[in-house]
Amino acid sequence: MLIPDGSRIYKIDKIIHQKLEELLSNNDQVGIDQWLVENDLQSLGQIDDNPVTDPPLTSISLAIAQKCNLGCSYCYAQEGGFGVKAKNMPLEKAIAAVDLLFAQNHTAHRMNIAFLGGEPLANREALQTVTRYARERADAELKKINFSITTNGTLLTMDDADFFEQYGFSVTVSLDGIGELHDRLRPYKSGKGSYERIIRNVEPLLAMQKNMQVSARVTVTPGNLHLKETLDELIRLGFHSVGFSPMLSSPGGNDEMDSVSLEKMLENMINCGQEFEKNLVAGKRYPFSNMSTALKEIHRGTHRPYPCGAGAGYLGVSASGELAACHRFVENREGYFGNLTEGIDRSIQQAWLTERHVHRQEPCKNCWARYLCGGGCHHEVINRGRPACDYIRGWLHYVLQAYTRILDRRPDFFYPEQ
Repeated sequence: MLIPDGSRIYKIDKIIHQKLEELLSNNDQVGIDQWLVENDLQSLGQIDDNPVTDPPLTSISLAIAQKCNLGCSYCYAQEGGFGVKAKNMPLEKAIAAVDLLFAQNHTAHRMNIAFLGGEPLANREALQTVTRYARERADAELKKINFSITTNGTLLTMDDADFFEQYGFSVTVSLDGIGELHDRLRPYKSGKGSYERIIRNVEPLLAMQKNMQVSARVTVTPGNLHLKETLDELIRLGFHSVGFSPMLSSPGGNDEMDSVSLEKMLENMINCGQEFEKNLVAGKRYPFSNMSTALKEIHRGTHRPYPCGAGAGYLGVSASGELAACHRFVENREGYFGNLTEGIDRSIQQAWLTERHVHRQEPCKNCWARYLCGGGCHHEVINRGRPACDYIRGWLHYVLQAYTRILDRRPDFFYPEQ
């Protein structure tokens, strides 16, 4: 039995199960609440209507290069420029963004800087300089700082591999399938395929990854629903983890998932999850990140009033120095949060955190998955609504069932120290 508030999962006997079924069939909410209390199964009451206030800034993403050499069919960044003239972030803007991160990192001692674009390696020199600056400052102030980059992989070099390994980067490579399947969705602007070049470039990183971790991210569209085949091949190549994300909102609606394709995606995601379970029970590693992340969040009792840290502990920074709710709101007034010169606009931030709270969202506030989902990606919801609710609930329902099986058969997955 799942109690949504607090994400508590209880193993209940047949007597309790039958009594709850009776109360539910009679829609007896008072009786249900009383019965839960009597059996010590009540909600923990951890999430109320109050929004987060004055959160410390723990993570920023830098649109270090608002330009790209690919012409992806669905790109939310509109081929890297976010609807404006292509440009690099000046080094002084990048340094100022790091200074803001440190200045607003009130009580937290961990920070993360993500490099995004466009294609961030189009501005390699600034990326490397700001990384060194941030690490030196963190060391001087006895703080922990992590670095990540999301890249299309076409510009990767051995020097990049050495740099990412030295600074322990989390490297995410965007790959939308194998061979021609990827090429149809993520070609060069000339129309030429990019897959072979990316794999050739990424192989040295896969071979040397120790401090760095190299993962693959697959954006799922109606045209690349062969998830298990893609997952198996990317695992074979040596990626540390592989994850899938449905394309729910793109400029012009290109390659967006509809109800039919989301239903097919759910079926294929569960197939991948079942393979994960089989390998886990057999003592084999199967790095399907959607599954492992969801399982561990459920075990921790993850419960949140927002889907992510966007607009709270996490902000995006544009090449010109504007602050955004996240990397997807760069150059978008819907998610404007201030600028590097004047700082975070706290009135805008508080209004955002108030309005985006899951208790203010429909139909979220009555959904059993609300504190696991958090209401869905802000950018996708604002631009398209919530077409993926059934998919999200279906995936979480499967993972909850898998959690109970794995907890019985491989508890060491959750308690590695034992």
